[in-house]
Amino acid sequence: MEMACSEKQVMVVGIDDSEHSSYALGWTLDHFFVPCASNPTFKLVVVHAKPTPTSAVGLAGPGAAEVLPMVEADLKKIAARVVEKAKELCISKSVNDVTVEVVEGDGRNVLCEAVERHHASILVVGSHGYGAIKRAVLGSVSDYCAHHAHCTVMIVKRPKIKH
Repeated sequence: MEMACSEKQVMVVGIDDSEHSSYALGWTLDHFFVPCASNPTFKLVVVHAKPTPTSAVGLAGPGAAEVLPMVEADLKKIAARVVEKAKELCISKSVNDVTVEVVEGDGRNVLCEAVERHHASILVVGSHGYGAIKRAVLGSVSDYCAHHAHCTVMIVKRPKIKH
Protein backbone atom coordinates (compact mmCIF):
# COMPACT_ATOMS: atom_id res chain seq x y z
CA MET A 1 0.00 0.00 0.00
CA GLU A 2 1.42 3.39 -1.00
CA MET A 3 1.74 6.04 1.69
CA ALA A 4 -0.39 9.15 1.31
CA CYS A 5 2.45 11.33 2.69
CA SER A 6 3.91 12.18 -0.70
CA GLU A 7 3.51 15.92 -0.09
CA LYS A 8 6.74 17.49 1.15
CA GLN A 9 7.07 19.05 4.55
CA VAL A 10 7.64 22.80 4.56
CA MET A 11 10.69 24.54 6.01
CA VAL A 12 10.37 28.29 6.58
CA VAL A 13 13.61 30.29 6.82
CA GLY A 14 13.36 33.79 8.26
CA ILE A 15 15.77 36.33 6.77
CA ASP A 16 16.71 39.94 7.33
CA ASP A 17 19.58 42.16 6.15
CA SER A 18 22.09 40.71 8.63
CA GLU A 19 25.02 38.40 8.02
CA HIS A 20 23.51 36.11 10.66
CA SER A 21 20.46 35.34 8.58
CA SER A 22 22.53 34.91 5.40
CA TYR A 23 24.69 32.43 7.28
CA ALA A 24 21.59 30.59 8.57
CA LEU A 25 20.12 30.35 5.06
CA GLY A 26 23.41 29.14 3.59
CA TRP A 27 23.88 26.59 6.39
CA THR A 28 20.33 25.31 5.90
CA LEU A 29 20.79 24.98 2.14
CA ASP A 30 24.10 23.11 2.63
CA HIS A 31 22.67 20.68 5.18
CA PHE A 32 19.10 20.10 3.97
CA PHE A 33 18.90 20.94 0.26
CA VAL A 34 22.28 20.56 -1.49
CA PRO A 35 22.86 16.89 -0.45
CA CYS A 36 19.51 15.85 -1.96
CA ALA A 37 19.22 18.48 -4.70
CA SER A 38 17.33 16.20 -7.09
CA ASN A 39 14.65 15.41 -4.51
CA PRO A 40 14.79 17.60 -1.38
CA THR A 41 12.89 16.42 1.68
CA PHE A 42 11.44 19.88 2.28
CA LYS A 43 9.68 22.60 0.34
CA LEU A 44 11.62 25.81 1.04
CA VAL A 45 9.87 29.06 1.92
CA VAL A 46 12.08 32.08 2.67
CA VAL A 47 10.33 34.91 4.53
CA HIS A 48 11.54 38.48 5.08
CA ALA A 49 9.66 40.63 7.59
CA LYS A 50 9.69 44.22 6.36
CA PRO A 51 9.25 46.66 9.26
CA THR A 52 6.47 49.22 9.00
CA PRO A 53 7.71 52.80 8.50
CA THR A 54 6.28 53.89 11.86
CA SER A 55 8.03 51.06 13.73
CA ALA A 56 11.31 51.82 11.93
CA VAL A 57 11.16 55.53 12.76
CA GLY A 58 9.47 55.16 16.12
CA LEU A 59 7.67 58.47 15.92
CA ALA A 60 4.22 59.68 15.14
CA GLY A 61 4.35 63.36 16.01
CA PRO A 62 4.64 66.53 13.94
CA GLY A 63 6.89 66.03 10.95
CA ALA A 64 6.30 62.27 10.79
CA ALA A 65 4.14 62.59 7.67
CA GLU A 66 7.06 64.05 5.71
CA VAL A 67 9.57 61.44 6.91
CA LEU A 68 7.48 58.28 6.54
CA PRO A 69 7.40 58.13 2.69
CA MET A 70 11.21 58.31 2.60
CA VAL A 71 11.49 55.62 5.26
CA GLU A 72 9.02 53.44 3.35
CA ALA A 73 11.10 53.82 0.17
CA ASP A 74 14.25 52.81 2.06
CA LEU A 75 12.53 49.80 3.63
CA LYS A 76 11.34 48.67 0.19
CA LYS A 77 14.90 48.96 -1.18
CA ILE A 78 16.28 46.98 1.76
CA ALA A 79 13.59 44.29 1.31
CA ALA A 80 14.38 44.02 -2.40
CA ARG A 81 18.10 43.69 -1.62
CA VAL A 82 17.47 41.02 1.06
CA VAL A 83 15.25 39.00 -1.28
CA GLU A 84 17.72 39.28 -4.16
CA LYS A 85 20.61 38.15 -1.96
CA ALA A 86 18.57 35.15 -0.72
CA LYS A 87 17.60 34.16 -4.27
CA GLU A 88 21.22 34.46 -5.44
CA LEU A 89 22.39 32.28 -2.54
CA CYS A 90 19.79 29.61 -3.41
CA ILE A 91 20.72 29.68 -7.11
CA SER A 92 24.45 29.51 -6.31
CA LYS A 93 23.74 26.25 -4.47
CA SER A 94 21.44 24.94 -7.26
CA VAL A 95 18.33 25.23 -5.10
CA ASN A 96 15.77 26.56 -7.57
CA ASP A 97 12.48 25.45 -6.02
CA VAL A 98 12.09 28.19 -3.44
CA THR A 99 9.25 30.53 -2.53
CA VAL A 100 10.33 33.96 -1.28
CA GLU A 101 7.90 36.22 0.55
CA VAL A 102 8.11 39.76 1.92
CA VAL A 103 5.53 40.43 4.63
CA GLU A 104 5.18 43.75 6.41
CA GLY A 105 5.21 43.59 10.19
CA ASP A 106 7.16 42.60 13.27
CA GLY A 107 9.48 39.67 12.52
CA ARG A 108 8.23 37.67 15.49
CA ASN A 109 4.62 37.74 14.32
CA VAL A 110 5.43 37.47 10.61
CA LEU A 111 7.46 34.27 11.07
CA CYS A 112 4.99 32.60 13.43
CA GLU A 113 2.16 33.44 11.00
CA ALA A 114 4.19 32.07 8.06
CA VAL A 115 4.60 28.78 9.95
CA GLU A 116 0.81 28.57 10.34
CA ARG A 117 0.04 29.66 6.76
CA HIS A 118 2.40 27.12 5.20
CA HIS A 119 1.83 24.37 7.80
CA ALA A 120 5.61 24.32 8.27
CA SER A 121 7.28 21.57 10.24
CA ILE A 122 10.52 23.53 10.77
CA LEU A 123 11.30 27.23 11.18
CA VAL A 124 14.93 28.31 10.77
CA VAL A 125 16.19 31.62 12.11
CA GLY A 126 19.67 33.06 12.52
CA SER A 127 20.98 34.15 15.89
CA HIS A 128 22.49 37.58 16.39
CA GLY A 129 24.15 36.24 19.52
CA TYR A 130 22.90 39.09 21.71
CA GLY A 131 23.75 38.94 25.39
CA ALA A 132 21.01 38.68 28.01
CA ILE A 133 20.62 42.45 28.52
CA LYS A 134 20.37 43.33 24.83
CA ARG A 135 17.95 40.41 24.29
CA ALA A 136 15.76 41.63 27.17
CA VAL A 137 15.68 45.17 25.79
CA LEU A 138 15.41 44.45 22.07
CA GLY A 139 13.46 41.22 22.25
CA SER A 140 14.93 38.41 20.21
CA VAL A 141 13.00 37.14 17.20
CA SER A 142 14.62 33.72 17.59
CA ASP A 143 13.70 33.52 21.31
CA TYR A 144 10.12 34.56 20.60
CA CYS A 145 9.72 32.07 17.76
CA ALA A 146 11.28 29.27 19.82
CA HIS A 147 8.47 29.74 22.35
CA HIS A 148 5.53 30.62 20.10
CA ALA A 149 5.91 28.96 16.68
CA HIS A 150 3.87 25.77 16.37
CA CYS A 151 6.71 23.73 14.91
CA THR A 152 10.32 22.77 15.50
CA VAL A 153 12.51 25.89 15.60
CA MET A 154 16.15 25.66 14.58
CA ILE A 155 18.31 28.61 15.61
CA VAL A 156 21.48 28.69 13.51
CA LYS A 157 24.33 30.51 15.18
CA ARG A 158 27.47 31.40 13.29
CA PRO A 159 30.51 29.90 15.00
CA LYS A 160 32.94 32.39 16.50
CA ILE A 161 36.15 32.62 14.49
CA LYS A 162 39.17 31.91 16.66
CA HIS A 163 42.16 34.16 15.99
